[in-house]
Amino acid sequence: MNKKQLAAVKVHLDKALQHYNQRAFIEKDPISIPHRFTRKQDIEIAGFFAAIFAWGNRTTIINKCHELMQLMDNAPFTFITQHEETDLKKFLDFKHRTFNATDVLHFIRMLRHHYTEGFLKLGGTEPSLESAFTIGLKKKDSTIETGLINLHHYFFSCEDSPARSKKHLSTPANNSSCKRLNMFLRWMVRKDEGGVDFGVWKNIRKDQLVCPLDVHVQRIAFQLGLIQEQKADWKTAVELTANLRLLDPADPVKYDLALFSLGVKP
Repeated sequence: MNKKQLAAVKVHLDKALQHYNQRAFIEKDPISIPHRFTRKQDIEIAGFFAAIFAWGNRTTIINKCHELMQLMDNAPFTFITQHEETDLKKFLDFKHRTFNATDVLHFIRMLRHHYTEGFLKLGGTEPSLESAFTIGLKKKDSTIETGLINLHHYFFSCEDSPARSKKHLSTPANNSSCKRLNMFLRWMVRKDEGGVDFGVWKNIRKDQLVCPLDVHVQRIAFQLGLIQEQKADWKTAVELTANLRLLDPADPVKYDLALFSLGVKP
């Protein structure tokens, strides 16, 4: 892509971003779930599950997230850190597509460990999920890849971790595009006047983020010449992000919302 073509793509995406990066976007997107909360840890937990559930129909995703939050008494951080074993029985019938009770109980268990003691062992200064995403991550790292690989190891470090649950937390080590985790990171790290993303995490730079690569983003990115092949893998996600850095070196993943919205618009 030459400079003239790149400039035209930037104009197109900047216009789309200005149009779609509005609070009106929130209502019909899974990001509406963490937007129900104001406490940082509630935002993290609600956002984490909303991202994990984010495949398939968006209405179904949002409904299932509401169901899960209700099971957590609409106070996810308090529930995660203070629940009794008997409180977990109500999750035994929970299911979202292939994510079932075994998975949700493991995620609750690991989140409780992290928020009550794990974050301290990782050098965190407050109970925050951010420290689980920055294990081994260095300031010089160009992407979040190391953090995502180590997150996966950390989340399944217990000997009795269910093998089936590993598929619900992707990793670049398997060449996964890690679409849902990259989307969650965008929510937590980015913040601008649009008011969509939260920007509650400060130890990951915006230019370390990798663009979420779902089918809509993939199709539009290919049409615009930002990727060479329509493959949903880590290599392609990094390629797309590298090209988006040519449009904005400091905040390339801001264009995710524009690419996604252009892909799903009627």
